[in-house]
Amino acid sequence: MLADYHLHTHNSDDSKVEMYEYAERAIQIGFDEFCYTDHKDYDVDGLNGIESDKYLIEYKKVLEKYSDKINIKLGAEFGMQIFNINKFENLFKSLPLDFVILSFHTVDKKMLWNKDFFEGRTQKEYNERYYQEIIDVTKIYKNYSVLGHLDLIRRYDTSYYPFEKIKDFIAEILKQIIKDGKGLEVNTSCFRYKIPDLTPSVDILKLYKDLGGEILTIGSDSHSVEHFGAKIFDVQKQLKELGFNHFYTFDKMQPIGHNLI
Repeated sequence: MLADYHLHTHNSDDSKVEMYEYAERAIQIGFDEFCYTDHKDYDVDGLNGIESDKYLIEYKKVLEKYSDKINIKLGAEFGMQIFNINKFENLFKSLPLDFVILSFHTVDKKMLWNKDFFEGRTQKEYNERYYQEIIDVTKIYKNYSVLGHLDLIRRYDTSYYPFEKIKDFIAEILKQIIKDGKGLEVNTSCFRYKIPDLTPSVDILKLYKDLGGEILTIGSDSHSVEHFGAKIFDVQKQLKELGFNHFYTFDKMQPIGHNLI
């Protein structure tokens, strides 16, 4: 079973891929399933993302054309901040979503990717503030499936704050999502960005397993067709070596387990 559960199309602000292109690529390389997870961000200058009606219409067209050849699911990536939870709840109610990635690209209205979030803070301060935001949101918000690229901050803070120094924060997050029946995404873009570890890190994945976590999805975080499915087979093998037995897909927000390769 091969599935890619993190894909961005032209419905995201940072991709130009047409929805049908992923379907054709997936069929071409022998995947069994994939899920569109276009961005939605509120209160971030220059970003908007999916528009519910348009997104659903395009999805249905692709489904009509390709669903006899491959399983295609509808998802979204919510770039949430603590103060705009209600906006995402309204969006969730407006779409028949199979799957939601809860991600944190922006904290305190400052983006990670351009390093605005880091300015005026020590490495300790911005790491702790980042993970505290995730703690605060996951205590409140429940209409999601997995946490996306949990240690995303490592993509932009390449001096890599030691795991032991934020372990207590991450443990609190993991305990919360396990209690809520949610999971973690393993994001294979770590290879594309040349991060010398998985995303989330092997340390986080081991802690998740030790705490009783089981639900894992695997996604390429593709913004271009050529990245579809990248390293997913390899990551399945790595997760098996870490002691996990299953990865998951979703249908109508319900997790479905599959044996790892």
